[in-house]
Amino acid sequence: MTTRSSAPTFDAPYDGDLRADLELAMRLADAADAASMSRFDAADLDVSVKADATHVTEADLATERAIRTLLKAERPGDGVFGEEYGVTGDSYRQWIIDPIDGTANYLKGIPMWTTLIALSIDGVPRVGVASQPAIGRRWWAASGLGAWTDGPDGEPQRLAVSTVDSIGASSVSFQSIAQWRDAGRLDALERLTSSVWRDRGYGDAWPYMLLAEGRLELVAEFDVKEYDIAALVPIVTEAGGRFTSFDGRDSVSERSSLATNRVLHDAYLELLHQT
Repeated sequence: MTTRSSAPTFDAPYDGDLRADLELAMRLADAADAASMSRFDAADLDVSVKADATHVTEADLATERAIRTLLKAERPGDGVFGEEYGVTGDSYRQWIIDPIDGTANYLKGIPMWTTLIALSIDGVPRVGVASQPAIGRRWWAASGLGAWTDGPDGEPQRLAVSTVDSIGASSVSFQSIAQWRDAGRLDALERLTSSVWRDRGYGDAWPYMLLAEGRLELVAEFDVKEYDIAALVPIVTEAGGRFTSFDGRDSVSERSSLATNRVLHDAYLELLHQT
């Protein structure tokens, strides 16, 4: 089946039932966790450097294979776009996978890395799971079904973004100075960090989860691929937030992201794009 055109916005309602897809995404995450944790912090971990100068480990490859094996068995007609093995299939339903987001942390034995699994339908990420097995955390969402994480008692706890409505009272994550410098946006970063209550570079997928939990008001970064952020979109939006590119468009292919608690989204865009 060929890809359909004219993708709706990330906020567009979905009239199908995504419960089975979300249940599968959670099982994909279980398979991924087993593969990734089996080699985490191993002294003999095999690490190589890809053509783009980023690292890849044997665990990245094994984790993506574990996900693809299950998808082939249960959703053979769906497409797959993974960081390590590229695009397979041609469908308006595409699973987008980052087997280990934060490979640099993984290979150093730092537990802040995440498996990201998304299902995009007609170009819109509709299902998202972010699993951080090294710290025992997972977040998940699907359009119309809310965004969730495991609560302290082990029961699912619904996520909601903060209601902070002042930039001056907000807390933000900018990822890294180098990202903003390389994107030619250091002036925007200076305006942002000079205007907010608190700024930190938490890095990778975790700050988006903090945003969905109501602990941050903005996360923004550059040089991101579809597999870096697709799974994050439904988690942020179903928690009540807003997710766009840095320029304010509903896209995961513009190599930038701007996620907020929604109420401040337009104000952040205005601040960041002042001339």
